Amino acid sequence: MKRNYPFDPLLKHHIITALVLAVWIFIFLYFTEPLDVNELNDTDKLIYLPGYGIIGGICYIVFLSFQHVLYKKKDKRWTILNEIIFLLTFTLISISIARFYYLYVIVPNEPNPYQLGFMLKSIFLPAVATILPIIIIARFAFGKYLEKRLDDQKVEIKGEGNYEGLRLQLNEITSIQSSDNYVEVNYLTGNDLKKTLIRNKLSVIDDEFPELLRTHRSFLINPFHFHQWKTSNGKHALILNHDIEVPISKTYLKTIKASINSTTN
Repeated sequence: MKRNYPFDPLLKHHIITALVLAVWIFIFLYFTEPLDVNELNDTDKLIYLPGYGIIGGICYIVFLSFQHVLYKKKDKRWTILNEIIFLLTFTLISISIARFYYLYVIVPNEPNPYQLGFMLKSIFLPAVATILPIIIIARFAFGKYLEKRLDDQKVEIKGEGNYEGLRLQLNEITSIQSSDNYVEVNYLTGNDLKKTLIRNKLSVIDDEFPELLRTHRSFLINPFHFHQWKTSNGKHALILNHDIEVPISKTYLKTIKASINSTTN
């Protein structure tokens, strides 16, 4: 099983990373003066060198769409391999665009511009070795920060045994069904629907989590996952996401409809 890597989908954090990246690229070029940068006067440096930083920052933001594709392809899981693929692809494309920027903006009329191989060895690879760790650290730190925040928001469905229990986000719970001396918890992991048996009583869970709604003496549901109502042969039910059908007893029908309508309107 591939291990999950800290992942942060929040755009504002990636914008911060892109801005730091752009500034760091400019600082690196301004003070190290690779190749013929030292031949530029201070004004030209302030005109041309920020362009490399802008390229890096914009490429990073644009490549977030590629990151989103990888994320969805893995059922909203992010692995070390995904992170490596993203960083390598981003780096290669950024270097290619930076090369075009050098040829057509920095030295557009130069008859003998530096060859790509020489630029890779003298500027691009040293820059990547200096700049890439900043991106890696920023992405890892933001991912860990978000993981901690989400973990702090998790609820725990406790069991009667010492080691029984389930810790997860409230909106990952879809429904809970009574099953003899156990409760069967239906919950989501990414896009996958899973079930776990916990030794406990449904009435105890009902008292602990008022956010969940009682539809039947044997069922609790999370209204967040409500999809539609269903009536068949005079019997009432509701459909949750992932086609989970839950019966509604007459005792709870009026209350459940009022609660669902208030949360969905």
